[in-house]
Amino acid sequence: MKLLTCFVCSFFILSMSPILSQTNYEESKVPSFEVPDPLLTFSGYKINSAKNWEKVRRPELLRFFENDIYGKIPKSLKIDSYTILEQDNNVLNGKAKRKQVELTFKNNGKTLSYTILLYLPKNKVKAPVFLGYNFYGNHTITEDKAVIISSAWANNNESFGIKNNTLTEESRGKRTNRWAVEKILDAGYGLATIYYGEVDPDKNDFSDGIHSLLYQQGQNQPKPAEWGSIAAWSWGMVRALDYFEKDPDIDASKVIAFGHSRLGKTSLWAGATDKRFAGVISNNSGCGGAALSKRKFGETISVINERFPHWFCDNFNQYGDHEEALPVDQHQLLALIAPRPLYVASAEEDQWADPRGEFLSAHYATQVYNLYGKKGIETMEMPKVNEPIHNTVSYHIRTGKHDVTDYDWENYIKWANTFVK
Repeated sequence: MKLLTCFVCSFFILSMSPILSQTNYEESKVPSFEVPDPLLTFSGYKINSAKNWEKVRRPELLRFFENDIYGKIPKSLKIDSYTILEQDNNVLNGKAKRKQVELTFKNNGKTLSYTILLYLPKNKVKAPVFLGYNFYGNHTITEDKAVIISSAWANNNESFGIKNNTLTEESRGKRTNRWAVEKILDAGYGLATIYYGEVDPDKNDFSDGIHSLLYQQGQNQPKPAEWGSIAAWSWGMVRALDYFEKDPDIDASKVIAFGHSRLGKTSLWAGATDKRFAGVISNNSGCGGAALSKRKFGETISVINERFPHWFCDNFNQYGDHEEALPVDQHQLLALIAPRPLYVASAEEDQWADPRGEFLSAHYATQVYNLYGKKGIETMEMPKVNEPIHNTVSYHIRTGKHDVTDYDWENYIKWANTFVK
């Protein structure tokens, strides 16, 4: 769970002890609830074809998730310019090309830039790419000394040497364990990663990220139905995809949105809102991601909104401790990605993220995939640990905690080779 890898574990344990003591980790205590039918419109019309799903049901579900959960983007904002900050065609012992590209956006007299770190197979033309955010800067995913250290605000992390909310050389390579760069390259894929704090710093302050570029005069925070940070981070992934369409080294039709934890919530929303993503991976995304909210297992809506009030739109607060009033659930978010390949992954020790809720969400989304003749999670019986189900909708639960491992990447690559590449 998040607390296992959080650098402020002791603080959260102390400050959240009343919440944690009330957290449910027992299946026998999961409340009875009705799973909202993804194929039944809000007006009671039954969807029986992919055409009607696309024309009727998908748009109304998308609108609900926009208005009441993640928040709408106030208006369009495209790339103003992009700059290749650095490029080397012979890196990682000669197997890769490295490129660092800065995207710049301007509006309301303000400017925001973020940098995409790209590793691409050296001898491959127009490579498919895994795109995902990182938590502590591009330089943390590799020992590569040429990777630029971001100057953006960062959460302090004593074990990474991050103090005064400033990234330094001391944290270089601290997260190589989460990014199987060489495995990805050896399989013929590229990796693109962005430090999420450059798009929107992960704190309850909407003054210093992308939001301020789209404020109306006198506005200093999003309106109740406007985007929170997850929607902002998703927006950043979509804009990266815009750039990929201009880059001759990338096959923009085969970009897979990847994310872990809160950034798994982000990849799901990016994949739901932009059909150009060829596939989507949710790694331990939990509440507000792949897990069913109505189960009230592990992290709940009220807890996540209390701890991270900036992640979702304010309208989502009305469902805290009132999940039964929510007319949708997260399996319908997953269904918005259909018919494109989707991978949901859990970890055995990550009960905070509700592995069974993530699995069931993939199962209930499958009936929408079936409309397209695609196979997903047809059973309600969870697979054994480390025995993945690989279909257009795939799932695994592995041993271990809230993290990203080589085992995860090996399965994502195998799945992508079959259903995306």
